[in-house]
Amino acid sequence: MKIILVTPALPHSRAGNRATAIRWRNILRDLGHHVHVDTIFSTGKYDAMVALHSWRSADSIQNFDEQHPDKPLIVALTGTDLYKFIKTNPKKTLHSIAVSDALVALHDLAYQAIPKQYCEKLSVIYQSAKSINRKNKKNKKNKKHFDVCVIGHLRDEKDPLRAAYAVRNLPNKSKIRIKQFGKAHDMKWADLAEQEMEKNPRYRWYGEVPHWQIRKEYATNQLMVLSSKMEGGANVISEACVAGIPIIASNIVGSIGLLGKSYPGYYPVGKTNALRKQLLKAEMDHIYLSNLQRLCAKKSSLFDYKKEKNSWKKLLQKFK
Repeated sequence: MKIILVTPALPHSRAGNRATAIRWRNILRDLGHHVHVDTIFSTGKYDAMVALHSWRSADSIQNFDEQHPDKPLIVALTGTDLYKFIKTNPKKTLHSIAVSDALVALHDLAYQAIPKQYCEKLSVIYQSAKSINRKNKKNKKNKKHFDVCVIGHLRDEKDPLRAAYAVRNLPNKSKIRIKQFGKAHDMKWADLAEQEMEKNPRYRWYGEVPHWQIRKEYATNQLMVLSSKMEGGANVISEACVAGIPIIASNIVGSIGLLGKSYPGYYPVGKTNALRKQLLKAEMDHIYLSNLQRLCAKKSSLFDYKKEKNSWKKLLQKFK
């Protein structure tokens, strides 16, 4: 098939939507399809569309539906679709969902956020990640720092500085250090991160960096924090699980849908003191930290490239 894959993320962007689009493009090409990635669809002859984001891609979705009503239209639901725009901009969001022939979500609990009549369209496709060899360091008890990485762009939905706030005024004996990677959405967030570094010696913001550097952090840090207010199924969870790095996450549906309801590494979203306690527990309680690592590693089989590819193959076979 000749497929148009639409993502609102611009070319060369390191945003999650662009990374997902490029990985899906490669998967679909591996399956023998011809795939073109663009930020919009206005007109053109294609056999199918895959659209990331039901709200941001709503105009492209409508254009494709009007021009190719008999062609497969697959809409991938992001975190802001499921937990923001379906409430704040329901007309466009629900129209995209209604005209779709199939819906794709990235975690197991996404069905709870959409009207029941559309759940039969829904397929869960877990985002895959490449394996990473963790560095087994000797004398961990004497290690100078207990490094915690925070990966993701600095914007409101990510609650990006929560981990930084949580490590203010920790006991002197604590070795926790927060290393944050991601582009600031605007100058407000850049200024807040700069200000935090000036007064918080345990925090450093590195800005946007290449993905190879992120992989290096997964390999060497002791822990990852995902502090988001909303996620559609964060790829950083896939990457951390495959890398074997334990995760502490806010207790949002998008993370619970990947790590499971019984995962012990959650804290209430936005609650600084609760995150602080979790970080100190992870640093001081090696059994707890090892348990988090074991549970994350146990989930890693979900995020296999062959499984993601096979999920796409099964979905597209429905339209043959």
